[in-house]
Amino acid sequence: MRFRQRSRKSSKFSLLLVSLFVMILLTIYFINSRLMPVYLDYAHVQTHKIASYVVSKAIDARTTKVLDINEIIEELPPGESEMIAVKFNTEIINRVRAETTTLVKEYLEQAENGDLSRLPNLENVEYDVGKMEAGDGIVFFVPLGQVLNLPIIGNLGPKIPIRFHIIGNVHSDVESSIEEFGINNARVEVYIHLEVNVQIIVPFASESATVEQNIPVAMGLVSGRVPHIYTNGGDGVQPSLEVPVPYE
Repeated sequence: MRFRQRSRKSSKFSLLLVSLFVMILLTIYFINSRLMPVYLDYAHVQTHKIASYVVSKAIDARTTKVLDINEIIEELPPGESEMIAVKFNTEIINRVRAETTTLVKEYLEQAENGDLSRLPNLENVEYDVGKMEAGDGIVFFVPLGQVLNLPIIGNLGPKIPIRFHIIGNVHSDVESSIEEFGINNARVEVYIHLEVNVQIIVPFASESATVEQNIPVAMGLVSGRVPHIYTNGGDGVQPSLEVPVPYE
C-alpha cells in the first residue's frame, strides 16, 4: 500500500516537472518570437555600421584619391556639327574600380579574421575575437537592455550574440550622374556603387542583407561652348539673332 502511494506521488511529481519544463519552453518560445523582430532590426543597424566602417577604412587607404572629372574625360575629334563630343577614360575608371574592390575585400576578410584595427569601437558592443579567429565571421555581443532600448537596464541583462559574414564576392558597378549647371555646363560625377551581401545570424534566426555604398571616383564641371545668341527677353516667342563669332 505504501509502495503504491509512493509510486503515485512520484508519478505526480514527474508529471509536475514535465509540465513545468514544457511551460518554461513555451514561455521562452513566446518571448523569443516577440523579440525576434527587435533582435533582427538591431542586428541590421549594427551590421550596417560595422560593414560601412570597414568599407570606409578601405576607401581611405586607396592610393588613388578622388579625381577631377577632366582627368578622366577625353574630347573626341570634332565632326561636322559644332557640338563637343567627349567620352570617359574607361582605363582609369576600371583601374580605380579594381583597386577599390580589392581593398574592400581585403579589409572585410581581415575584419572577419579578428583584426580589431579594421573594426569600429562602438558603444556597448563587445567583439568575440576567439570566434572570429576561428572563422565564424564577425561576432559581437550586445546587452539585452540595449537591444530592447531600455535605458534603465541598458548595460545589464544577458548579452545577445550577433554574427554576420560576407556572402560571395563584393559586387561593384560604375555609375555616373550629370546635372545641368549654368549655360552649356554640367556637373558630372562618376562613382563606384559597391554592394556587400552579408548573412546576419541571431539566436534562432538568420537573415541576409545588403550593405550598399557609393564611392566617388571623379567629379567636377564640364564646360561646353556658350552659344552666341542675342535675344531681347520678355514673354512669349522672341526673335533671336546668332552672332557670327568663329570658334577657336
